[in-house]
Amino acid sequence: MFKFLNLQPEIFAIDLNDSSLKVVKLEKRKHNFFLRSYNEVLIKPGIIKEGVIMNQEELVKIITAAVKGVQGKKISTNYVIVSLPEEKSFSQIIQMPQMNQKELQKAVPFEAENYIPLPIDKVYLDFEVVTPREEANTSKHLDVLVNVMPKYIVDSYLACFTAAGLKPCVMEIESQAIARALIKNSQSEKPVAIIDLGKDNTSFIIFSGNAMRFTTSVPFSSKELTAAIATALKITPSKAEDVKIKTGLGDKKTKESKEAAKAVEPLLTDFATKIKKYISFYQDHASHDYFPSDIGIEKVILCGGGANLKGLPEFLFEFLKIPVELGDPFVNIIPCNKGEKCPIIYQKALSYSTAFGLALRDANGIIQ
Repeated sequence: MFKFLNLQPEIFAIDLNDSSLKVVKLEKRKHNFFLRSYNEVLIKPGIIKEGVIMNQEELVKIITAAVKGVQGKKISTNYVIVSLPEEKSFSQIIQMPQMNQKELQKAVPFEAENYIPLPIDKVYLDFEVVTPREEANTSKHLDVLVNVMPKYIVDSYLACFTAAGLKPCVMEIESQAIARALIKNSQSEKPVAIIDLGKDNTSFIIFSGNAMRFTTSVPFSSKELTAAIATALKITPSKAEDVKIKTGLGDKKTKESKEAAKAVEPLLTDFATKIKKYISFYQDHASHDYFPSDIGIEKVILCGGGANLKGLPEFLFEFLKIPVELGDPFVNIIPCNKGEKCPIIYQKALSYSTAFGLALRDANGIIQ
C-alpha cells in the first residue's frame, strides 16, 4: 500500500558516544519489530570528549558515512531520533500537586529550578508523569520525572546532524532508551537495576513499573580495565583488549590470565562497591508511593560492550547478593525472519541496546 496518507515519517535511530556511532532502523509488522538496518562506525579519540563535541566537521563526515554504509535495507529517510550523552544530563523525580498537563507545563520548570545544578535559562527541560502503582493511585500528588540537558550540548548535536542532512525529531537521554530496549514491553512489576557498561562511561538506572526511578553516571569504564591489563602485563592496549576478552575473570589457568584477573579485580571491586552504595541510597530514599520501601531490587541487568566480560555477573553477585544477568537486547525486537541468519550476534547486540531503544520509540509510535 502506498504511504502517501501516512503523515508520520519513517524514522531511524543514531546512538552517539565518545568512541562510536551506531545506526539502527526497525520495521514494524503487526505486533512485531524487525531489525532492518544497522551499522557501527568507530570514532577517533578527540572528536567527542565526555559527551562534548570537539570537532563538528569530522563528526558530520562520520554521521554521513555511517548512514550511507548501513548493512541490511538502505535508509531512505532523513528523519532521525538521536541519543544525548548521559554524563551531561540531570534527571530527578519531583513531587507536584495534582494538576493537568497544561498546568504542569507552566509549573514544572519553576519547581525543577530548586533541584537542577544549572540556571533554568541554560538548559532544555523535559518531563513525564510517573504512573503510580494501582494501590497508590489515590495519592494527592504527582511524581514527575524531570530530564535536563545543557542547551550548548543539545544545540551542538542538532547542528551536526542538520549539517549531515538529517532532521532530528527527538533527542533522548541514553538511559531512557536503554530501559526501553531491555525491559519487556516497558513494564516491570518489581524494581530492576540496569548497568550500561560502556567503553568510555557507565550508566546506572533503576526502573520500576513503567518508568525510570533513578539514574546516574558511574565513574568507571571498560577501557580502564584494558589499561590496567596493559600496564600489568607490559603489553599494548590492543593486545590487552584481546587478553581481556579471552580470559575475563573466569579463566585463571595460565600465568597471563591470572595476572590479568589480578590487575582488574581492584577496579571491579571499587566499581561493585559504588553500585552497592547507589542501590542502598535509592532503597533508603525510595519512600514514594510508586516504590514502597519494603520492596527491594529484583535483579541487576548488564548491557553495553563491557558487559561481555567473562565472569562479571558472578563477580557482581558476590558483592550485591542480588541476581545479576546479561540483558536481552532482543527482548522487544526480532533480529531476523525465521530461517534467516541473524545479522548481529548476541554479544555484539549488547552494545546496541541504546540504539535499539531509540528505534523502538519510533516503532511504537511514540514520537512526540
